[in-house]
This record gives sequence, structure tokens and C-alpha cells, in this order.
Amino acid sequence: MDDKKTNELMVKCEAMKDDPALMKECKVMLDTMVEKRVEMEDESGQTYTNMVENISTEDVPKILEMALKIARSDKIKDPEIKNAAERLIRTLEPL
Repeated sequence: MDDKKTNELMVKCEAMKDDPALMKECKVMLDTMVEKRVEMEDESGQTYTNMVENISTEDVPKILEMALKIARSDKIKDPEIKNAAERLIRTLEPL
């Protein structure tokens, strides 16, 4: 995914961050990460495990960023995590 596409997704994410479908996909991805014990932190040092317990609309862009990293990562091989990340990304892509 190129930078232009990533930027478009981030802009759309900011506009839709209180959308229930988007919040649901964020929660699913975070729950899957906890279940599979994937370790990641956002820039502020907040771990995703803290986010899953107290997910807010402000976390949605951070979660999308993690989903994009997971989708591109060669280190993460688990198909459930990859699928959860891809579902979140597809929620924001135009149909």
C-alpha cells in the first residue's frame, strides 16, 4: 500500500472514528492481538492491551496504524491477525 493510499485511509479514519462498525473492527483486531500475544506499542508507549480495555474514538487512528503495520509486516505470520488487520482496513476502503 502506497503512502497516498495510507494517507487517504488515515483521513477517512479520522472522519469516521466514531462509526460503530469501525469501532467493532478495531475491537476485534485488538482482541485478536491479545489472544495471539502480539507485542506492539504506539508512539506514546501505550500498549494495545490498555486500548482494548478502554477503547475510545481517539484510539481508532492508532489502531488503524497498527493494522497497516501488521498487514505489511513480514514478521507477523498468523493468518487470524493478518485477517483482522485487513478487515479493519477494508472497513475504510471505498466499495
